[in-house]
Amino acid sequence: MAFENNDRVIVVDHPMVQHKLAILRDKTTSSKQFRELVRELAMFEAYEATRDLPLEEVVVETPVAEATCSIIKGRKMAIVPILRAGLGMVEGVLDLIPAARVGHLGMYRDEETHIPHEYYAKMPEDIAERDVLVVDPMLATGGSLVAAIEYLRKQGVKNLKLMVLVAAPEGVKTVLEADPDVVLYTCAVDERLNDAAYIVPGLGDAGDRIFGTK
Repeated sequence: MAFENNDRVIVVDHPMVQHKLAILRDKTTSSKQFRELVRELAMFEAYEATRDLPLEEVVVETPVAEATCSIIKGRKMAIVPILRAGLGMVEGVLDLIPAARVGHLGMYRDEETHIPHEYYAKMPEDIAERDVLVVDPMLATGGSLVAAIEYLRKQGVKNLKLMVLVAAPEGVKTVLEADPDVVLYTCAVDERLNDAAYIVPGLGDAGDRIFGTK
């Protein structure tokens, strides 16, 4: 499956992103460094995901003279990590957008059926009025992200973008078919899913590597 010509799939392929992703994939990378890299890559992706924010002109007084500058035009943002691995990306996005609100959506995947189940949801009261970035390091089958999209659409969210670090082609296809308006940002689209629904080559279990668990 090729997504190079799909304008709803943005692969953030900056050289520094690819360099950091290579270290992230390495099985010898420590949990500490893994967390740091996830945070850094999330900030790179958020930079791209916010490229289309509208601007308005303001006049500011510099130490030398007046200057006409641009600021973001009153857009309210929210970050929604899919627990638990998505938590690793939140701080990176907040580094770029410190005024953003953070919701939390807990999803777990049945190990036999791979079907996602929601177990926790806590959103800002005005979530429907905000541009929402859903963050989760891995897009494997797409089940969790599709469930998250459905949940947020029911809450009235209109402008919705997804940010992952690594995606499987099967998951990308599933997500794009589930919602005609959602846009996906990823650092890489990998080869495939294996029989256990893990991304190949992937980077292992992102949650375990972020939090040092097994």
